[in-house]
Amino acid sequence: MHQEPHASRILLTGWFAFPDGEATAGDVLALRRVEDVLRRAGLGYDVAWSPGFRPDALHLADVAPERYGRLVFVCGPLHGPQIEELHRRFAHCLRIAVGTSVIDPHGPAVTGFHRVLARDAPAAEPVRDLAAAAPALPARPVVGVVLTHGQHEYGTARRHDAVARRLTGWLHGKDCARLELETRLDTRDWRLCATPAQLEAVLERLDLVVTDRLHGMVLALRAGTPALAVDPVEGGAKVTAQARACGWPALVPAELLAEDGAAELDRWWHWCLAAGRDAARRVGRGFAAGAGGDGSEELVAALGQPGAG
Repeated sequence: MHQEPHASRILLTGWFAFPDGEATAGDVLALRRVEDVLRRAGLGYDVAWSPGFRPDALHLADVAPERYGRLVFVCGPLHGPQIEELHRRFAHCLRIAVGTSVIDPHGPAVTGFHRVLARDAPAAEPVRDLAAAAPALPARPVVGVVLTHGQHEYGTARRHDAVARRLTGWLHGKDCARLELETRLDTRDWRLCATPAQLEAVLERLDLVVTDRLHGMVLALRAGTPALAVDPVEGGAKVTAQARACGWPALVPAELLAEDGAAELDRWWHWCLAAGRDAARRVGRGFAAGAGGDGSEELVAALGQPGAG
């Protein structure tokens, strides 16, 4: 079997490789761009990851430097003792930085590289970030998550904390973009919507809403977005009642979530992402048309009764 000479093997590193570094989406996409270029050039490489981000991958601390003849540092700013340590540890390697930011051209973190292919540096024309031309990514569903940890009025029937733990643990394993949302409005906190229209603008752009809140479900359906609803009250309460009133089937009781929750959640997840969009739009159109009683007409009649004023 042909053995690749150590001098030709490349180690790819970056801030995503340091134990206390961060793996940002931009850094990882920049890495994907470099990997794609190296593969097409027929060059062998390994990637070192932070153990906090990829526990089962190759970690920088476990790398045998003598296995490599070249080191490539991908993306991020070139500064600090961690990069300087790379120069000492891999002193025998050809060291190149690519897609990086140079703040101090004379700093040891920068001058330790044999070549720096910077995206931005003093007195230099900037070039596009590596992430811009990374290989195209497959589409992933965008899922709004609307949970409550309150509603203490339900007393011993509350299962809110357990429901939230199971739901979020299950969601953690889903390959989707998760967006935590709150139905509470606030005119002072920039992180929260200030008007219902702002929240609806978000909901109508989602693929799915996962919620244990009555209004998480109703507002999603109003926006034509399917809702996977869980009733966090043992025996069922307002979420169950509202799902029935709206004619919405994707409802999981707290008791069922505790017994075989993942299977039931998976079943409704697939339904919501397939047939659920059309079903939610039908329900939403019914809302807009005023179909079904909501008590408002009865209110007017009640206000007109003798003794109402």
